[in-house]
Amino acid sequence: MSETAATFRAEAAIARLHALHPVLIDLSLDRLERLLARLGHPEKRLPPVIHVAGTNGKGSTCAFLRAIAEAAGRQVHVYTSPHLVRFNERIRLSGRLVSDLELAEALEHLERINAGAPISVFEMITAAAFFLFAAYPADLAVLEVGLGGRFDATNVIPPPAAAAITSISLDHQEFLGESLGEVAREKAGIIKPHVPLVTGAQPPAALSVLAATAEQSNAPLLARGQAWDVTRLEAGFRYQDRTGTLDLPFPALPGPHQLDNAGIALTALVASGLGIPESAYAAGLLAVDWPARLERLTGRLARRLPAGFSLWLDGGHNPGAGAALATHLATWRDQPIHLVVGMKSGKDSAGFLAPLLPLAASLYAVAEEGQHLAMPVSDIIAASGAIARPGPTVASALAAIGHSQPRGRVLICGSLYLAGEVLKQDRA
Repeated sequence: MSETAATFRAEAAIARLHALHPVLIDLSLDRLERLLARLGHPEKRLPPVIHVAGTNGKGSTCAFLRAIAEAAGRQVHVYTSPHLVRFNERIRLSGRLVSDLELAEALEHLERINAGAPISVFEMITAAAFFLFAAYPADLAVLEVGLGGRFDATNVIPPPAAAAITSISLDHQEFLGESLGEVAREKAGIIKPHVPLVTGAQPPAALSVLAATAEQSNAPLLARGQAWDVTRLEAGFRYQDRTGTLDLPFPALPGPHQLDNAGIALTALVASGLGIPESAYAAGLLAVDWPARLERLTGRLARRLPAGFSLWLDGGHNPGAGAALATHLATWRDQPIHLVVGMKSGKDSAGFLAPLLPLAASLYAVAEEGQHLAMPVSDIIAASGAIARPGPTVASALAAIGHSQPRGRVLICGSLYLAGEVLKQDRA
């Protein structure tokens, strides 16, 4: 089959996904469990799994896990969401993105097996990932939770080799609860009896819930500051666990918060018992790649700015991500910082912007054509206390910044869906 025909089949199958019922998010496991049973339980035929939940840092932690394991010569399957540019980004088979033909054939097979029974988009995609992972050999499968943990579609798997919970903050309150403790209880749903649980820096209200759940499950808790830690050095960072210390280079993903994510990944790999040698740590940290996480853009959009500017992109979109970004932006005070912000409707835009506003020389609110559920520009301006100016698009905001300022760093942020549209424009 030609590449064009395979792409058409994949796009058609993906389009049909969006007509599935229930259309809205409906956290449950029954529908997926029925489909997986009809498929012969591929979720029970996976390589050793590291299961990753959390509010912020899940994707980056998965990227670290993959990069370090691959640096050790291991074959790694990875399931993440959402995608930024191409749907295929969600499923990696033994180190490569799933092909259009493989994706089309898997989704078509699942449609036939499901036979019109109620099932959600994410459940069908998760089933496709498990179906493909079971068909290809690998040494490790890295699974990112889509939403929450307890009733997330990925939580149908048997006990994994290790579980990891990254930084918890308030997000998706309509599904997960209004307090950190409630959110943590949903994330803690991935904790399994006797399976090591790795967690990084957490608010006390979240950590107490995770610790109590781990104790009830007899799951060893490997918490930062107790079982392991990372310390920033002048030329890198020091990783320390119960076996000793190791000095490592700064990872390729910038930002102080990435040291926490890297430490989670290292600890989870050790706890998984996969035998990853320490010699692979540095190579993996330097090779890690994860788009739209403080990524510097150098393509078509970046060239719209005059000399003296640099353009950056981050998909952070909740108050916890805003605080993490602010910590990194504080190291950028040698040049003016200009923010271009677009968000998804329903997000806590005021909470996201609050730590960033004191650091910004200018702020533009944007909404791109094709951006999924884009928050109106007027709502972002209101959330900023009328400080933001209307872009109203990324291109027009960059033009305004370039004409009014002699130099600086420009950060586009606020939504992974905006990040996807930006990457399409920059790569065009």
